[in-house]
Parts: sequence; structure tokens; C-alpha cells
Amino acid sequence: MVSANVSYERSAEDIPILTGMEVSRGSQHRLVHRQDFELPVVGEEKNQIEEISIDGGKVRIRTPLGEICRWQDYKAMNLHEQCVEAFFQSNETLMEWVNQQKLPSPVTCLGDGHIRLWRSEALGIWNLFSGIAVPNERREILDWYHLRENLYKVGGSQQRLTAVETLL
Repeated sequence: MVSANVSYERSAEDIPILTGMEVSRGSQHRLVHRQDFELPVVGEEKNQIEEISIDGGKVRIRTPLGEICRWQDYKAMNLHEQCVEAFFQSNETLMEWVNQQKLPSPVTCLGDGHIRLWRSEALGIWNLFSGIAVPNERREILDWYHLRENLYKVGGSQQRLTAVETLL
């Protein structure tokens, strides 16, 4: 799908080169939003999902020329060795989709250390993990980089921090 390009405007330039037909950016936008994209179901017995990870990112929303561009959040879910999906401003859909998968007990949840509060609503990935499975069915692991980052926020002597890091 060429419409998954950088923008509908860019794909309007690419389609004539690839097909010889012109399709306006507006037509592409309407066609894409008419589609019902089914989310996959994964995790069969032989290929059971063992780990899941969530990470967030920003996507630039194009604005009219001369206006300041906007950046909005998305979350990406990786069902390790099975499937990767991204969800734009739809955390509820992400959690519903993951909870429909066949997850082992416990499922390993790998994430970074970021939690962000916005208007009293926690948007960090750990808050999303809390909506996946029940606590005793999750093994939550903080990635090494963020584990070390948080360790050094605790403070103390370099010798003590190095000793703790070695134990980890």
C-alpha cells in the first residue's frame, strides 16, 4: 500500500511513477479510512508468545504551511518473534488486542523506565502493562539501560553503585 508512505501527498507523487495512474492525496485518504484493517491473532500452541514489549514514540502531524508542526504519541507492541503492531492514540485498543492473544502464565513484559503523567492520567508503558493479564500472570522486566539509569538516580558512592550494578 503506497498510502502508507510518508504522507498521502508523497504517495500521490509516487503512484503515477509506479502505475501510470494518478490518485489524489484526498482520494487515498478516503480509501485508507474506508478500510477495516483486522488485527492478527497470534500465539498458537507451537508458537506461543513468551515475551511482550511496549515502547512509545512520537509522530509528526503535518500542518498547513507556516503553522507549527504537532507531535503526537503512539505506542508499539512487540509480541516477540510473532507480530509487531502500532497504535496511534488508542491505548485501549492495544490492551484489548494483546489480551485477546494466547499468553503464557507468566508472560514476560519488557519495557523502559518512562512514566509520564498528563492531566492526572498515567500514559507510561507500565500503566499499559497493568491492563494486560493480571499481576500474578506477568513478569515485569525493566530494560538494562533504564535500570542502570534509575540506579544512578538513587545516588551514593561510585563504589556502592558499581557493587549494586554488578549484582544486577
